[in-house]
Amino acid sequence: MAANSVGERLREARTQRRLSLRSLAQSLGVSASLISQVETGKTQPSVSTLYAMANHLGLSLDELLGGTAAPRTAAQPNRAEATVPNVQRASENAVLEMENGVRWEHLASQPGGPADSILVTYQPGASSSVEGKLMRHTGIEYAYILEGNLTLQLEFDTHVLGPGDSLQFDSIRPHLFTNNGTTVAKGVWFVIGRRQQNDGLPDAPGAAVPDSSQLGSAVDVLRVMDDFHA
Repeated sequence: MAANSVGERLREARTQRRLSLRSLAQSLGVSASLISQVETGKTQPSVSTLYAMANHLGLSLDELLGGTAAPRTAAQPNRAEATVPNVQRASENAVLEMENGVRWEHLASQPGGPADSILVTYQPGASSSVEGKLMRHTGIEYAYILEGNLTLQLEFDTHVLGPGDSLQFDSIRPHLFTNNGTTVAKGVWFVIGRRQQNDGLPDAPGAAVPDSSQLGSAVDVLRVMDDFHA
């Protein structure tokens, strides 16, 4: 998806909520100039900036990519629905290219189900936060590294993960992913345990500024994926 298409949707959501560039920038802790450049497609946002904007404006990933968001519900899918296979071809993966060489592909999942599945790619030098700040969000992360080496800073501990290595941790713990190597790092992520809490959150986060203790790199980077389905 073109950067300006994403920017146009962000700008439309901001104007619909009658938020100025300055007020949105102050809420997210970034400059109004950066917000303007993202909206006009003049610059690619970092992972943290993109999801901070979408989260604050109440946009799901599906809406951000131009689709129609699924209704938000706390009910779990019934057994019959859960057993129906959801085959998603590679060409159907929703893709987001972020600043600094981070790429997310949303894999097949059950709408309203317990897990988000993502194929994550980090180019050499890429980081989950361009600012180098540790982030935190609700949920539990499980990941399996397919290729390359990825460094995880989890609170005060540092772990270098290579092909075949896997990880699991509570995402409320401050963490940061960085590719310090010279080759691409790629892995499959599953994040569970967020939906019940997020279903109770308001649909218009612009009405309230998130708790700064949750922001780390300015956002719960996965919350906006709650409503996404292929």
